[in-house]
Amino acid sequence: MTINLLPRQIVEALDNFIVGQKKAKKAVAVAIRNRWRRLRVTGRMQDEITPNNILLIGPTGVGKTEIARRLADLVGAPFIKVEASKFTEVGYVGRDVETMVRDLLEIAINMIKSEKTLRVELQARENAYNRVLDKLIPSSNVENEERRQHTRERLREKLIKGELDLREIEIEQQVSSKPSFEIFSNQGMEEMGVSLGSIFDNIMPKKTKITKKTVAQAIAYFTQEESQKLVDMESVIEEAKELTQHSGIIFIDEIDKVVGSSTDHGPDVSRGGVQRDLLPIIEGCSVTTKYGMINTKHILFIAAGAFHINKPSDLLPELQGRLPIRVEMDSLSEDDFIRILNEPENALTKQYKELLLTEGIELEFEEDAIREIAKIAAQVNREVENIGARRLQTILAKVLEPILFEIPKDNDRIVITKNCIDKTLSDFVINKDLSRYIL
Repeated sequence: MTINLLPRQIVEALDNFIVGQKKAKKAVAVAIRNRWRRLRVTGRMQDEITPNNILLIGPTGVGKTEIARRLADLVGAPFIKVEASKFTEVGYVGRDVETMVRDLLEIAINMIKSEKTLRVELQARENAYNRVLDKLIPSSNVENEERRQHTRERLREKLIKGELDLREIEIEQQVSSKPSFEIFSNQGMEEMGVSLGSIFDNIMPKKTKITKKTVAQAIAYFTQEESQKLVDMESVIEEAKELTQHSGIIFIDEIDKVVGSSTDHGPDVSRGGVQRDLLPIIEGCSVTTKYGMINTKHILFIAAGAFHINKPSDLLPELQGRLPIRVEMDSLSEDDFIRILNEPENALTKQYKELLLTEGIELEFEEDAIREIAKIAAQVNREVENIGARRLQTILAKVLEPILFEIPKDNDRIVITKNCIDKTLSDFVINKDLSRYIL
């Protein structure tokens, strides 16, 4: 399922959403292309070629997570973002690092299932129509079979056109008879390869109840039921396991937060243990899931951290060796902020324009206003705390708050000028103590 894209094409596609960061884009593009190349290597060497995992170093808000997420969308790979600080060493209460692999597999299963469900949608809908027609024309109601078929075809045409959508019919709906309870355990049932749901599904008899639904609701319900019947879950799971092992991407954020010193005590004592637990996962090992074993050898790991307090060299030497490609992210300048507000397909200014368009208001930003927003964002990042492009969200939200709250009905076109920015934000920018909390 790995898509055939050249590294240059991958970078060009990422450029549509992320400004700058050419070094990081090139690194991930090469990693993805190498994955495509590996799958075309013949013989034993294919299994020997492992991905060059990447460590992205840079402050928050410069595009680390966005690069990884857009990359996964681009190549159709299962992707999961985890925060290293949320995991604990095995033996401590909390999530252990192997759960990231299990979660990745669940995502892959949902991807494959959605894809296969889409393929059988037409057949499932056709079966749903037949089930609704069986409810509308019970066989006992019409003695003449030829007449019954004629009536059925006539009603089918009306069903397809939506003319019967509001008519009510009675349908049988399955009701879960499983008991509801929670298990509090250091190791979940998933780690043991056991699914309580499936156990009770086999033991408890399935119950049904008669409910009234409109024809439109019944068609939707039956379509979903028929789709599940047509999709072979065994093949879904097998394909998802292959996809996870050969195309999966795990983004480990805040990896610098699990760097601790030998003097650490208290709740942070397991941080070094988390690093040690990460070693075999990133190097390649087999993880037990309720669907079978998953080998992590060819999963691409992209780790990221700001490393404000510590350095990448403070990571365990073995872990550093498993993240051989290091990329230092560029800090965002005022010019970068201008481009971020104008160029990407999902630029914040474009998002707000679409939001206000739903109220019948056309929103425009003058060039001077964009430049002033970028200038203030860069200034506050320098003087308060550098949170990168996320500062733009704070500033735009503050500038547009009166408009979003009042929704002026007497004006169908609003232009944001430099004066608007100055009027709204001048006090906050001048007062550094205030800007620390507001901006």
